[in-house]
Amino acid sequence: MATKSFHRTDRVSAQLRRDLGQIVHQAVREHGLPSVSVSDVEVTRDLAHAKVFVTALLAEQGPVAVAALKELAPELRHRLAQAVRMRHVPELHFHYDDSVDKGERIEQLLRDNPVPPAED
Repeated sequence: MATKSFHRTDRVSAQLRRDLGQIVHQAVREHGLPSVSVSDVEVTRDLAHAKVFVTALLAEQGPVAVAALKELAPELRHRLAQAVRMRHVPELHFHYDDSVDKGERIEQLLRDNPVPPAED
């Protein structure tokens, strides 16, 4: 028998990322929040908690957006429960994902300080 290539938590994380992406987008429009998108979701093994990582269009608005999403977490969890078929929907914990900002910073540093060609 072939082994499963994906664990249940991976499948649940992927599904929550898709659904939360739409739900967060709606919340941004409804509540006038800074523009954010869901970049990743990590679910605990017992599926009780989910870390939701978001990125902001403007990095300086990230903390404001995360604070607002934390306040809206119960409402967003309720909407998520209506969208997915799970017995228990994980508790949502929002975090700012600064990996995009760090990547842009590294690219900027590389552009500003080009590596000279190697001499043979």
